[in-house]
Amino acid sequence: MLSVDGLCVRYGRARVLFDVGFGVPEGRAVALMGRNGAGKSTTLKAVMGLVTPERGSITFDGAEITGLPPARIARLGLGYVPEDRRIFPDMSVAENLAVGRRSRADGAGWDEARVFELFPELKGLRDRRAGTTSGGEQQMLALARTLMGNPRLLVLDEPSEGLAPKVVARMRETVADLKAEGLTLLLAEQNLGFARAVADDAVVLHKGHVAETTRMAALADDPELRRQYLAV
Repeated sequence: MLSVDGLCVRYGRARVLFDVGFGVPEGRAVALMGRNGAGKSTTLKAVMGLVTPERGSITFDGAEITGLPPARIARLGLGYVPEDRRIFPDMSVAENLAVGRRSRADGAGWDEARVFELFPELKGLRDRRAGTTSGGEQQMLALARTLMGNPRLLVLDEPSEGLAPKVVARMRETVADLKAEGLTLLLAEQNLGFARAVADDAVVLHKGHVAETTRMAALADDPELRRQYLAV
C-alpha cells in the first residue's frame, strides 16, 4: 500500500535521513523503531508531506505522493496522529471531531457515534473544551479525530509517549483492535511492548539509516539487536 524508496531529508545543512526505504503491505502494521533522533518522526512527516524530501520516492497505492501538500495526502486516505497530538484546545471535543470528519461515499465508516463506542470516556466530555482534558484523553481525541477522516492507512507518531501505564495499555489494545479490523498501520514507537503488541514488521532506524528490517517478533526476541539499536 505504501512504498518509501531512497528517502533523504535535510534540516538546513544537516541531513537527517539517508536513503531510507521500506514498504507497508495492505492490512499489516509496520513499526519504525530506534532511539530518539534516529529519524522516525521525520520519516513520518515526509510521508505526510510535512517536510519536503531532498531526494527519494513515496508512493501510496502505486501513485506518487512525494512532495504533495498534506491536505491532499490526507484526502487520498492517509490519517496522521502526530506525537504532540495537535488538538484544538479552545474547541470542544465534539468540534475537534467535526474538524476531522470526512464521509465515505458508501456512508459507512467512522462517525461520532462509532468513535464514542471506541472511546466512551470522550462521550462524557463531548461539550468540554479539549484543552481542559487529561493527556490520555487528548491522545484518545487525537486518534478519534483522525479516524473520523476514515483513513485507509493510519500513521501514528509515538502513540504511547508521555502517557500513564494504564493509558498506554488502553491505547495498545485499541490500536491492536483497529489492526485486527483490517486497518493498515505505520507507527513510530520506542516502547517495545507497545510495538510488539500491534506490529507485524519492524524497520529499525539508526542515525537516519535503515539498520535492520525484520519481523517484529524477531526484533523483540533478539537481545543483541535490542541492545545495539534500542537500549538507552
